[in-house]
Amino acid sequence: MNDLPPDLPRLRTLETWLVVSLERVRQQIAAAEQREAERQQGAKRRPPPPDWVLELGIGVGAPPSEVHAGDCYAIGRRQRPITREQALEALGEGVRACVHCRPDTALGVL
Repeated sequence: MNDLPPDLPRLRTLETWLVVSLERVRQQIAAAEQREAERQQGAKRRPPPPDWVLELGIGVGAPPSEVHAGDCYAIGRRQRPITREQALEALGEGVRACVHCRPDTALGVL
């Protein structure tokens, strides 16, 4: 069974439509490749996350609210990167450890 039209005018119309469609697909592929190249370039330029993060409290002089591992997804907007020693000190002073990334376990506090 042949699903193509038998006459030349309709075959030429179909050919034109396929060429136009193919060009649109190629443009979409080029745009997707460009986005991926930009994403990869951005990932290369982005600095690595800090090892540890101190989430700050709300307001001036408010105590810190949590200690996080640097790659934790639950870090709030108010944050400051800290060293391992500062993280241990903060946990020792009673700053809460994040329940998602458990920096206290990673730091060997528990």
